[in-house]
Amino acid sequence: MNTKVKENQKYNLLIGLVALLVVIVIVAVVGVFALQPEPLKITGEAEATEYRVSGKVPGRISMFLYEEGEQVKKGDTVAIIDSPEVYAKLAQAQAARNAAEAQNQKAITGARQEQITGAYEIWQKALVGEDIMRKSYERVERLYQKQVVTAQKRDEVKAQYDAAVATAKAAKSQYDMAVHGAQKEDKMAAQALVERADGAIQEVNAYLSELYMTSPTDGEVSERYPKVGELVGTGSPVMSIMDLSDIWFTFSVHEDMLRGLEVGKEVMVKVPALGEETYPVRITHIKVMASYATWRATKANGEYDVKTFDVKARPISPIEGLRPGMTAIIID
Repeated sequence: MNTKVKENQKYNLLIGLVALLVVIVIVAVVGVFALQPEPLKITGEAEATEYRVSGKVPGRISMFLYEEGEQVKKGDTVAIIDSPEVYAKLAQAQAARNAAEAQNQKAITGARQEQITGAYEIWQKALVGEDIMRKSYERVERLYQKQVVTAQKRDEVKAQYDAAVATAKAAKSQYDMAVHGAQKEDKMAAQALVERADGAIQEVNAYLSELYMTSPTDGEVSERYPKVGELVGTGSPVMSIMDLSDIWFTFSVHEDMLRGLEVGKEVMVKVPALGEETYPVRITHIKVMASYATWRATKANGEYDVKTFDVKARPISPIEGLRPGMTAIIID
């Protein structure tokens, strides 16, 4: 009886040892799989082309015509700027144009009839004076020939006669100018003043058009910067517009994970925000990122320095519901 009990005890001990060994093996196997690191995933995010709307003219925001999140079309007016200085410059340019046009018309039409008549009368008066001095000179010349007057007296009268002739010629020139109008050069100068004034008006009108800021593309208003009434400077952006038709994915990939990724290759990505469906994309750009921002030292482990590359991929076909900022994962 004691022998049979001892055999049962040995048998139970053996079964216990086997059970313990099985448990240890199971725990070891589970531990191996549980502690195995998950495969690294290449993640990135969606991005879209974004345009900033800005103007050339400083002023205050008078009105926004679109709210954030609204859709706009290319050429739509999205904001209006109030700039009294531009309107003042327009008034100045128009006044300068009026003055130039008046000067040009004066050069074209010539002097008024009253001015022509006055110039004629002055010429006739000069002719009378010339005739009188001519007769005086002739009398003095005859007396000089008879040695009645001195040579000095004769020269004085001759000088007065020559001056009268010159005065008559000058009066005749003034009369001719009044009759025939300004010279060709004067007319060209007057016309140039008009063209210059027209150019100034065109310049101001160009600035006036800049008071109405328009969208450069179809898209969605993503952000507005100033508030109505705030002052904005030249070139200051007032609004950002996203072109949702031009969207892509950007991934930051360590170089030790670049194997299999090359420009032109198609890969599948999953966008968690859109569910479990995967989408085909084509890699269009691979470029190393700045070392100061992406370098990762691994030499301490006897390996090498790892850099990060910027990888861009575009959807092969539009992805409905995709928006900038959504996370994307490359699926092996």
